[in-house]
Amino acid sequence: MKYTQNHPLPLPPGGSHETVVSEVGTVFDWGYRLEREDLLALYEKGKAASWNASDLDWDTPVDLEGWIDERIHAGAQKVMEEMLSPPEKLEPRQFMELNLNMNAWMLSQFLHGEQGALLATSKIVLEAPDEEAKFYGANQVQDEARHVEVYHRYITEKVGRSFEVNKHLGVLLNDIIADSRWDMTYLGMQIMVEGLALAAFSFMKVQMPDEPLLQDFTSRILQDEARHVAFGVLTLESIYKGGLTSAELSEREEFIIEATHLMHDRLLMEQVYERMGLDVDRWIEWAIHTPFMTGFRQMLFSKIVPNLKRLGLLTPRVREEFDRLGILHFESGKDSTEDAQPLPPEELLAVMSELRAPGSA
Repeated sequence: MKYTQNHPLPLPPGGSHETVVSEVGTVFDWGYRLEREDLLALYEKGKAASWNASDLDWDTPVDLEGWIDERIHAGAQKVMEEMLSPPEKLEPRQFMELNLNMNAWMLSQFLHGEQGALLATSKIVLEAPDEEAKFYGANQVQDEARHVEVYHRYITEKVGRSFEVNKHLGVLLNDIIADSRWDMTYLGMQIMVEGLALAAFSFMKVQMPDEPLLQDFTSRILQDEARHVAFGVLTLESIYKGGLTSAELSEREEFIIEATHLMHDRLLMEQVYERMGLDVDRWIEWAIHTPFMTGFRQMLFSKIVPNLKRLGLLTPRVREEFDRLGILHFESGKDSTEDAQPLPPEELLAVMSELRAPGSA
C-alpha cells in the first residue's frame, strides 16, 4: 500500500490524536462449540469476498469539477433552484463549490465513521462471548481497515479537499467506543452507524453514476457493510430474545433515541457552509426543512428501523419518536438478514435523475 497524500485531511481542534477511555472486558471462549451456523456462514462469506484495495484501478482519472461543470451547463443549477429552493441564489462557481464541498464532506465523514467502526469492531473481538462472533468480528476488522484505506486514499489523492470529523459524529463514535457493555457496541456501531452508512453509501452510488472508481469501491464496500449489519442483527437477536430487564430496555431505548436525533438532526453539513462563507444558520434552516434534504435524512434510516423491529427494540417509546421524525414507515421493510442493501426512495431517485440530466425525467 503506497500512495501520495496530495491533500492531507484537516485536523479537529484537539489535534491529530484523541484518546477515549474505555473499560473493555476481554472474554475467552474455551468451549469452541461453533454452533451458530448463521454467523459461521457470514464468516465464510466474508473470507470469500475479501478484496485488496490496492487492486482497484487507481490510475482512473477523477474529475469531479468537470462532471459538475457539465451538469451546470446542462441546466442542473436551474433545476436545483426550482426544485430545492435554496436560501439564496448562487453564482455558477459558488454552485460548483457547494457541490464539491458537499461531496467532500460526505466522503470525509464516511472515512471517519469507518475508523470508528475499525475501533468498535476490535472491541467486539475482545468482548463477544462466542467464538463464532469473534471469528466474524476479526474478519470485519480487516474489512474496516480496508475501508479506511480506500476512503483516505480517494480523498487525499483524487478528491483534493476534505473535512475534519463532524463534532456530532465524533460524540456518537466516542460514546460507542467508551461504553463498557459489549451489546451496546454492537447496537451503536453495527445497527445504528453501519445501518445509516449502508443507506448513505447507496445514495452516493446513485448520486455519482459517472465516476467509475467510486462506483467500483462503493459496490465492494456495500457488500462488506451488508454483512456487517446482518452480523449485528443476528448476534443481538440471540442476546435480546432472552429478554431485557425494564432498566436495561430503558437504557437501550434512550441510546437509540439519542443516536437517532444526532444522526437525523445534527449532521447538517454546517462545516460546508462555514468553509464557503455562507450564512450558516440560514442554510441549516434550509437543510432541516427543504423536502429533498428531509427525504434524504429520512432515507438514511431505511435499514435501521426494520432491524430494530426484528430485535424487539421498536418499542412504543421508540416508535413515538420515529413517527415524529417521519421514519416509522420503514418498519414494513425487510431487515438486513432478508434484504441486504437499501435503495433510495423513488421520490429521491426522481429528483436525482432530474439533477443529473435536466429535462430527461
